[in-house]
Amino acid sequence: MKVLVINSGSSSIKYQLFDMTDQTVLASGLLEQIGEAESRLTHQTRSLRGGMEKITQTATIAAHQQGFQLIGNVLRDSGAMQDTSELFGIGHRVVHGGEAFRRPTLISKDVISTIRQLNPLAPLHNPANLLGIEVALKQAPQVPQVAVFDTAFHQSIPAHAFRYAIPKELYERYHIRRYGFHGTSHHYVAKQAAIHLKRPMDSLNLITLHLGNGASITAIENGSSVDTSMGMTPLEGLIMGTRSGDIDPAIVFYLGRETGKSREEVEALLNKASGLKGICGANDMREIMQRAEAGDEPAKLAIDMYCYRIKKYIGAYGAVLGRVDALVFTGGIGENAADIRAGACRKLALLGIEVDQTKNNTVSNEIFEIQSNNSSVKILVVRTNEELEIATQTVECILAMARARA
Repeated sequence: MKVLVINSGSSSIKYQLFDMTDQTVLASGLLEQIGEAESRLTHQTRSLRGGMEKITQTATIAAHQQGFQLIGNVLRDSGAMQDTSELFGIGHRVVHGGEAFRRPTLISKDVISTIRQLNPLAPLHNPANLLGIEVALKQAPQVPQVAVFDTAFHQSIPAHAFRYAIPKELYERYHIRRYGFHGTSHHYVAKQAAIHLKRPMDSLNLITLHLGNGASITAIENGSSVDTSMGMTPLEGLIMGTRSGDIDPAIVFYLGRETGKSREEVEALLNKASGLKGICGANDMREIMQRAEAGDEPAKLAIDMYCYRIKKYIGAYGAVLGRVDALVFTGGIGENAADIRAGACRKLALLGIEVDQTKNNTVSNEIFEIQSNNSSVKILVVRTNEELEIATQTVECILAMARARA
């Protein structure tokens, strides 16, 4: 049962091919710089020995349609897949599903039309995601294709948490509300935590922390998202690599008034030049931690601010949930930066959260626990796998539709 997962960007196509009988990655790759003078494809295929063999190609790829043709050729030439008739389904990552999509959805003309109507909510992402869908439908019209939305997992958030305190008509007319993102990752690691803890997911209260260049934290009550730090856009919430996270909204008006910057310039500043980069000039946490260890004060401040913001959200979501069974760290930083995990949990013993530093220094591809013996809350480190979750949801969606039609 082969499933192809596609994440289409404005100038890139990221993909993974799975054999879902055992969830094996058969091939994966990234095509970059579509539309430029020279495009670059980095592709990996599973070898007979079980490892991944890597190849790199350069070509002039003017548009996504050519890009998908190149990817199909490489999949065929590498032996991963002869043609699209081998596919059980294709799963597409779509960033924003608005209030229209609460779950993965089999793609149809009506679904495409609705996604297009949501473009204003995610102008940098949804049009590119939609382009990938339309090209894939043309090239593999016989294959069932499923849209999996970053926002879907958070559609269970109640109105008192997703509404902003602004006039009601702005919500009703312009759909201004909290949507949340990283939902596929939060959902995946929550399910993995439930398996690890040997408990039904719908019995668990979790706080999941997806910490990467983008970062978000989610409160999960009895298996459902009830609050999350990102808002109408991914700008709200935690400090991120280049995004500011929470700020006083009046700062936007002040900047425009005092600096003469346009709305577009202020938006770019908060999204691309703020966060860790704004504080210390770098957005790679590995570099920042090395600089902090060498005594660099701006880097130390960046780490302190980063951990402090996480800690505030953990405390807030602990209050929201009333009972926390586990904290779950994931994402590039959450999975690999022991000092950040320790800093985020420091002085949280009042909430039953305490890290064992020896356990915290563990390096593993498997789930591991880092709480001390005194901690009443489990603290887990779980490697996320958004592509596998998209593939899983694609299979579930296609099978559910087949049962409904039977």
